[in-house]
Amino acid sequence: MKSVFVTCVGKLKEKYFSDAVAEYSKRLGKYCKLTVSEVEDVAHADEVRRESDAIEKTFRGGEYRILADVGGELVSSEELSNIIENAYSSGKSSVRFIIGGSCGVDDRIRKAADKRVSFGRVTYPHQLMRVILLEQIYRAFTISAGTPYHK
Repeated sequence: MKSVFVTCVGKLKEKYFSDAVAEYSKRLGKYCKLTVSEVEDVAHADEVRRESDAIEKTFRGGEYRILADVGGELVSSEELSNIIENAYSSGKSSVRFIIGGSCGVDDRIRKAADKRVSFGRVTYPHQLMRVILLEQIYRAFTISAGTPYHK
């Protein structure tokens, strides 16, 4: 079974976000083994290096890293599905998605990413971004599987 890791900054505080994450995590269980890890968020931009250190510690060898980045490539759901499938077909053992905090990530994380993707030019709260990302990962797997979720 394919492995997907999601590294997020901060904890989910609202129940409705937790419920949505739980729902998409359950749905993804049909397609992959999903692991979500949280790292502590920082309050000030001058501490972003410490936050990025924590993100970097979650990395594993052999994985394909995708950073959610407003400055990244704007991709469609179909393109995201292709990116994920191409990562696995090129021999990567897993795919890791990274969601930075409100202060962003430092250049080390950007450079460590194999791909930087944008989910639009607007800024989302990172708690909501986790839900959006999991929905898009689920959509990507359904596109690859040819199931009717994606219309």
